[in-house]
Amino acid sequence: MSLAEIQEIPKRSLTLLVGPPGAGKSTFCHQVVLNSIAAERPIIFVTTEQSPSGVTGILRGKGMGEAVALSFVDAFAKTVGLATPERPDTVGANCEDLNSISMAIAKQQQKIGKRDILLAFDSLTSPYLFNKEEVFRFIRLCLLKFAAEGNSVIALIDEGCGKEEDLGAMMSVADGIVKMEIKENSRVINVVKHPKVAPTKIETPMTWSPAIALEAFDPEILKRMWELSFSARPGQAIRTEVGDFVNVLWRMLAFWSGMLWDSRRLPTIVYNFDQEVHANLRETMSLAPWRMRVLMKLFIPKSFSKVKDMRKLSSSFLGKTSKESRQGILEYVEEASKNDEHYFRMYESSDCWGFDNVGARLGFPGIGAVAGMLKSLEKKERDWNTVETKCVGLGDPYCEIKVVPEKSDELKDFLEAIDSSVVGKVHDRLMAQLTGFLIHGELPPERPRLGSGISFNRTLMVTSAPALFSERYRMALRMGGARVGKEAGEQLTNAGMSEDEAIKRATNFMDYCKVGKITVGETIRMKENCESFGLETGEPSCFFTTGFLNGLFSAVKDQHVREIKCIAAGDPYCEWEII
Repeated sequence: MSLAEIQEIPKRSLTLLVGPPGAGKSTFCHQVVLNSIAAERPIIFVTTEQSPSGVTGILRGKGMGEAVALSFVDAFAKTVGLATPERPDTVGANCEDLNSISMAIAKQQQKIGKRDILLAFDSLTSPYLFNKEEVFRFIRLCLLKFAAEGNSVIALIDEGCGKEEDLGAMMSVADGIVKMEIKENSRVINVVKHPKVAPTKIETPMTWSPAIALEAFDPEILKRMWELSFSARPGQAIRTEVGDFVNVLWRMLAFWSGMLWDSRRLPTIVYNFDQEVHANLRETMSLAPWRMRVLMKLFIPKSFSKVKDMRKLSSSFLGKTSKESRQGILEYVEEASKNDEHYFRMYESSDCWGFDNVGARLGFPGIGAVAGMLKSLEKKERDWNTVETKCVGLGDPYCEIKVVPEKSDELKDFLEAIDSSVVGKVHDRLMAQLTGFLIHGELPPERPRLGSGISFNRTLMVTSAPALFSERYRMALRMGGARVGKEAGEQLTNAGMSEDEAIKRATNFMDYCKVGKITVGETIRMKENCESFGLETGEPSCFFTTGFLNGLFSAVKDQHVREIKCIAAGDPYCEWEII
């Protein structure tokens, strides 16, 4: 049996393509689309996680001709606060509003004016995360109805993004089910059900890595980051109007809201990014204050193999930088360490604080920096790696990390261990803190010694900075922000707040968190936004902030926002128009 047979979606049928993020579902879908183009079938492509131009670029890279015209439903742009492109082939919709997607599909169907259309829906994950159980009704009343009219539908959904019973209900009404997974160096395609093909499994070699590789760093961005990290003096804030510390709650809202979209790959992306950035420490130390350069030269050992040398590095550098940034209180555990195997304890970790007993280790957003620093500072050329061995998320009294100069399966297992139930627990705790502040004025809990703040550049390391090098990360931040903003807006509305009062309370929360200095009038302006301050990207880069504001205004005022100015693009402040 050939793969081409499986990728043929018969008329009057709905095929559901299921698998974890990164299993190759979109690649499979793109090939189905290309096959239909070759058969001269009209196509409606519903995109919820990237722009129509992005889909077109991928398809052309796979051989689609320049003259081929597709009909798009763009359910991505409006959801995350981007401008829906003025294209004759595109109708806009919103993942928050399933009716808008149904209407857009019907409009494109009417424009095509005939049957035997392929509807490619990539993917149902975002509509599901916004609407939960309503997606099942949408499948029955929209997608199955569309198929019954003589058309074909292929719809993708991420396995593990929600309740198993919800996915089971979706699969129960599908005419075809294809499950995809990654097994070592191959991709497994499991045809569970198909209108014309018997159940079978096909294993194909992988030609790509499941972890998204980082692109080359822009050296100007990198230098600016380190300049911000080391140029401050006590009492002299770099962000002169709001200060250099951001509430940990905002940082964790950004990261864990993105985790709702891709808990399998985001930990690896943020760990690798933090490691790679800090591996360039030695090259960019010329930007550091002279006191730090002298300190590094005098007190940094040439090798970190021995316990005494790692102890020296910890006391003179690692412990200080961790505490000064308020990432946590890092202590070297000399009695548990030995040559080339070192242990550190982290108290009041900004990555895990408040998430005790959620059932998993949670420290991956910050510990990649330790591995990168060791690689950069040691004279030997060795790839150091860190893995969390204890965590308050598992019920331990503190977090503990193991540091070794080698890669191992232990690191991979650690980075890929989070499942949807853990993400759900963390999300619920974060939303409880957020709504407690918004509705009751309850302040988020503070750490006993480090308080509630973390340096804004450490916030940058889990928001816009890795998003600059990973399209998947960027999408997850945008969608996560939109969902959190929508949930916050709904909570305020349900509590009886007026529209203006709801917006005021939400912006007061952003002020309290020191996200930036925000004012709301005919537009929304923010000075010194922690998500873009210090970056020089040439384009708007406030992915989570824009999503949050867009979701908030959508829920409260049925309006949308779009970023039109950004500090990262060279503007004096970030600004969003209200549409």
